Amino acid sequence: MRVCFVMAGLPHYFALILNKMVSDYGIEVILVKPTQQSKALGAGVKEDKSAANFRLVELPEFTTWYGKSFFENLIPTLQEIKPDIIVMSSWPYFLQLVLNPPFYFKLKKIGAKLICRDIPFNTAYWGKSQEYYYSGQNITEDLDANKKNWKGALYFRAITWLRKLYLPLADAHINYYDEGRDIIGSYGVPKEKIFIAANSPDTDELLAAYEEVLKQPEILLKNPHRVIHVGRLVKWKRVDMLIQSVKDLKRFFPDIELVVVGFGPEEENLKKLAGKLGVSDNVKFVGGVYDALTLGKYLHVSSIYLLGGMGGLSINDAMCFAKPIICSVADGTERRLVREGYNGFYFENGNQESLNLKMKTLLQDPEKISTFGANSLRIIKEEINIHSVLKEYMVAFNYVLAH
Repeated sequence: MRVCFVMAGLPHYFALILNKMVSDYGIEVILVKPTQQSKALGAGVKEDKSAANFRLVELPEFTTWYGKSFFENLIPTLQEIKPDIIVMSSWPYFLQLVLNPPFYFKLKKIGAKLICRDIPFNTAYWGKSQEYYYSGQNITEDLDANKKNWKGALYFRAITWLRKLYLPLADAHINYYDEGRDIIGSYGVPKEKIFIAANSPDTDELLAAYEEVLKQPEILLKNPHRVIHVGRLVKWKRVDMLIQSVKDLKRFFPDIELVVVGFGPEEENLKKLAGKLGVSDNVKFVGGVYDALTLGKYLHVSSIYLLGGMGGLSINDAMCFAKPIICSVADGTERRLVREGYNGFYFENGNQESLNLKMKTLLQDPEKISTFGANSLRIIKEEINIHSVLKEYMVAFNYVLAH
């Protein structure tokens, strides 16, 4: 089986997933990505092609007539690759299928099955675009959810209509969370064509790192009131809320400490905020950490993992190191991972007092921290890990080849 992924980049975690696809299932994997960092890739996303055990093809990008990025010479490249299956990221690449019809017909002539890979995040149910647009749920990394106007509403409605056209063109869909079945299904896609593969890093590597971390000296001095955040430093991660919580809870926990792992365009602003709030000594910025062992050391010496805004694989990472989770409902991927009162707490999205209360409740209960952490580790080992994700990919692959 030859599978070609067409993506805006190669995040370090996804390279490990593709490697596992090659080693565990014998699939011939090819990844097509932009030559330079794509405009379609989020700010601060770490790419890593150094450890790729699959074929990597890099193509220049160009700006289409409708203003979105696409690949030069993608059709000739796919004709040369001759894949059985093409897995293409939905946004913005599927726009090309309907806004450049000759491309779609050339793609069909290649004879490969087409799978649409999406979260889907910031996608309204069909027929609910205006309600969704004005609800404030659809946001960007710059947190411009409140900048609503009639032009934006028309644009969002147009995008929704385009989805109605292009989503049914795929032979199957792979989404990250369960509601994706209902969202994508509302656009006329049969439910049997929609598969759910909860996103995951290489949990085998992380669990092995956890065992190694337990044997090594701790990277920071013990502090039962240390919390940690891992992720790109962009506005929608809401690290500012975490820093505010440190200030608000310092009177209850004088030694409270927040470790911030990651880098991004908001780093300097966040450091200034910590200074302004008088908690610079309580907030430790350690930069981007991408090797599992070092990341594990920071997670191991922290009591709670915090996510103030939009989610990512950092929740999975933290759970691999037996951490309880406090987060809000974000892009939907967290719903499979975090169970209220079992391995963590949810706070009301954007509500500082709600976040403070959840943090205080957990920080003052070491036994609950330990129990929740053990439950997180159990979920990873038994339910959501790289093997369960790859199995779902294989179900989708086998489906399209059989149909």
